[in-house]
Amino acid sequence: MLKLRDIMTRDVVALDPTLSIRDAMELLANRHLGGAPVMAGGKVIGLVSMTDLLQFAASLPDPPVDRRIEMSWEEPEPRSTGDEDADAAFYAELWSDAGAEAVEQFTAVDGPEWNVLEEHIVSEIMTRDVRSLTPDTGVLQAAAVMTAERIHRVLVMDGEELAGIVTLTDIARAAAAHKLSARTYVFTNGDDFPDRGDS
Repeated sequence: MLKLRDIMTRDVVALDPTLSIRDAMELLANRHLGGAPVMAGGKVIGLVSMTDLLQFAASLPDPPVDRRIEMSWEEPEPRSTGDEDADAAFYAELWSDAGAEAVEQFTAVDGPEWNVLEEHIVSEIMTRDVRSLTPDTGVLQAAAVMTAERIHRVLVMDGEELAGIVTLTDIARAAAAHKLSARTYVFTNGDDFPDRGDS
């Protein structure tokens, strides 16, 4: 039977509990990870998932918008109602951070919303009650636990020591490679296969 030790990731990325939320989001996104254990003093003290980070970010109040518009007391030039390009240019100039430049706004990390993410740390949002299994746990048993508890990853602990991590993707890969099913081949004598003849 396939064990967690056979499919687990041994080189685990761990987060420091004092890491800022912004840095944690950036680290997990750059490494294409859905979550990571939080460790302090060589011990696992929690787990943070991308879902935790997104829920935290979504719970924050909208950042203040500091949009300074220069007001002119001159009479505005009348706009023709037939020239839609002129109307679009007017609004694009008025709201310079709207429209096609939205991608640029997401890549700019000096806005007030990013500052809020710098002010909070991983230990504030981590899950402290971490589910773990041993390296000798069967993969099918781990899949049942993960399904029942609705979790996407489980830490593999050898006593107090972090041995690895297993995700649903690891289990899916093992299933796709037919490592989860046991096959028994039974061969009898040649009389059971008349088309083969004696050889």
